Amino acid sequence: MQKDVQSNDISPTSESTDSAIREIGCIDSGTLLGTQGMVFINHQGQQYQLRETKSGKLILTK
Repeated sequence: MQKDVQSNDISPTSESTDSAIREIGCIDSGTLLGTQGMVFINHQGQQYQLRETKSGKLILTK
């Protein structure tokens, strides 16, 4: 079940950030992407690729 979260509920300066992360979950990008810097994600029957660019940004493509 997904919770509705308003954009002002979780902000970098919000005191609720730590508790929200614990509740929702958080994974380090290096753990998720592995040594290849890329992972495939299946979502609702569609496959997506999440990868890190040379400049360190994340790109999600279908």
